[in-house]
Amino acid sequence: MATINKASEHVIATVVSNKRVGQYHQILLNVGQMVNGCKPGNFVAIKVGGENSRMVLRRAFAISRVSLTGPYGGSMELIVAPFGQGSKWLCSQVEGSTIDLIAPLGTAFGIPTEPVRALLVGGGYGSAPLFGLAEVLKNRGCRVDMYLGASTGAKIYAPMEGKRSVNVLKIYTEDGSMGERGRVTEPIPALIADGLVDVIYSCGPMPMLRAISELVLGSDVVHQCAVEESMACGVGICMTCVLPVSDSDGNVSMKRSCIDGPVMDGSKVVWDLVGKVPEVHA
Repeated sequence: MATINKASEHVIATVVSNKRVGQYHQILLNVGQMVNGCKPGNFVAIKVGGENSRMVLRRAFAISRVSLTGPYGGSMELIVAPFGQGSKWLCSQVEGSTIDLIAPLGTAFGIPTEPVRALLVGGGYGSAPLFGLAEVLKNRGCRVDMYLGASTGAKIYAPMEGKRSVNVLKIYTEDGSMGERGRVTEPIPALIADGLVDVIYSCGPMPMLRAISELVLGSDVVHQCAVEESMACGVGICMTCVLPVSDSDGNVSMKRSCIDGPVMDGSKVVWDLVGKVPEVHA
């Protein structure tokens, strides 16, 4: 594992707080100096279920943000939706509980060396890693706009927090219950046509990531997306999270989301083959 994820550490972290925020849980963990190696886009692999659990494999969760300041020293924030058995167990942990985790894992978002016009697009609770990314980009002098989308307003995570982190925040819901009615991808073509965005960072459902990749096709806009493939181990062993990715010569190979991702160049993912096995030519 040291070769695959050189900066990763195995830590027994303490739950500092566990707050319900709408449909999600905001979980703060004390992880010490580990935060020095964490970057926006990294994730954590957590041993869930307790000592007697049948859930043998770790569960992967995106890191929302980290901090070295405050009363807890090095802290890590996770935004978790209590859907599956593993996430429900994590959301049930109370203050003072201990969590067995490995982090930071995966490939992070690329940060520009000079100020650019950045658009952050998030779907549902998948938007959580974008808040920490927004802070890093703002510190680099970038203009940062954020578009959040979901099927309904209840699935938008912390809209007021997003408003504090960026220049402009817009919210789109398919049922019109919050913000503007429609899909979060709908205003993107006009932004590209008017030359108002240099790079798009996205995190959310795979259909949304694919739609953005298709919208930027043929433009100079770079699209970095954090893919949402199921990860059974999170450390590159099980090969369950592979995605078809093309190289500069157009050759397609299966890349592990936990190692080569979760952040990938959207133009390199072969979206038509996602979920399929590509043909191998002799």
